[in-house]
Amino acid sequence: MKKPKWVVDKERGQRAAARETIWIYGLHAVADALRNPRREKLRLVVTRNALQKLGDAIEGVEPEIADARKFPAPLERDAVHQGAALETRSLAWGGIDDCLALMPERRPLVVCLDRVTDPHNAGAILRSAEVFGAAAVIAPARHSAPESGVLAKAASGAVERQPYLRVTNLSRTIEDLKARGFHVVGLDGEGEVTIAGAVASPDPIALVLGAEGAGLRPGVRAACDTLARIEAAGSLRSLNVSNAAAVSLYAVRAAEEK
Repeated sequence: MKKPKWVVDKERGQRAAARETIWIYGLHAVADALRNPRREKLRLVVTRNALQKLGDAIEGVEPEIADARKFPAPLERDAVHQGAALETRSLAWGGIDDCLALMPERRPLVVCLDRVTDPHNAGAILRSAEVFGAAAVIAPARHSAPESGVLAKAASGAVERQPYLRVTNLSRTIEDLKARGFHVVGLDGEGEVTIAGAVASPDPIALVLGAEGAGLRPGVRAACDTLARIEAAGSLRSLNVSNAAAVSLYAVRAAEEK
């Protein structure tokens, strides 16, 4: 039986991703990556000063000592690497069931990002997702921020612990979450209810946030069960997407305390 095109595309994308490597940089991000047993360590480039600061995190990895003035890792020109860079591959988190199994004691909570391409925003959202106990952050495989050195640095270590799933079709994934019993809440400045009201039920929650400016795409918006707004005190009604994610995640966990 011939495989559907979306299955073929997904498998092709997974094979391509497995061949690609990324560079994580900065003392904090590199130390967290080195201590992560799930992380494949391909090449570690450090200055002597960084080597001392990383300490026992380097155990089991052969470092390449470099001159700070001629740092050989292929990083962006303005990357603040602090003398440490690790070549690795993106983490494989499995599927949504694998992620939900990691925290069975909490109300299931996931975050879906609709074309959030800025790695600083995506990294900050991963950090908030870890703080508030989200099972996963889910984003399209295309037109979203990939796992990268910039994202890892913005996540401040959360990328090593917070599942970041890349999917072929976000709308299809949302429908799958709904079939699993998730109440899907899209964040929208014109939402009919407040975020606190939208997450008041005890159902599992999937928060969906769109790119700044464009917001949620029509198909993704239509797939949501509820459109919710973050109540504003004044005339300014919009937040940076990473701030909106943090506020919404807090609202979900605060509802559990009532």
